[in-house]
Amino acid sequence: MNTTTVKILFKLFSGVDVITSTEYLPIVEISVAETERMMKQDADDSDIRLCYLAAALANYRCRQILCAQDRTEVTYAGKMSRTDHDISLEYAEKLFRDYLHLCEDIIKSTDFVFMAFAAGEGENDA
Repeated sequence: MNTTTVKILFKLFSGVDVITSTEYLPIVEISVAETERMMKQDADDSDIRLCYLAAALANYRCRQILCAQDRTEVTYAGKMSRTDHDISLEYAEKLFRDYLHLCEDIIKSTDFVFMAFAAGEGENDA
């Protein structure tokens, strides 16, 4: 996976330039490492989709941090709305999930659905 490409895509998704501002560089690096752990053993590590996935994950993590830092309410004085942050986090999550779906053939499955039935449900007690 090309880390430079991930940094460029992260800038596209988040608006933060990690090449000139190294403040968010650890987020990009940990997202690349996490994406590499998601890969199947037989997956091609040069697949460009992995760069998009890592950048989307870094953007999602960045939004989580920003939302955690400022949780102020909207006031008459004009403080920042926490719903603006919530919306940006929601869209970052949707973007990340879209890239997870795009990469589902080269990454390990992370979503499981567990279903349980109550005793006797669906049975006909006649």
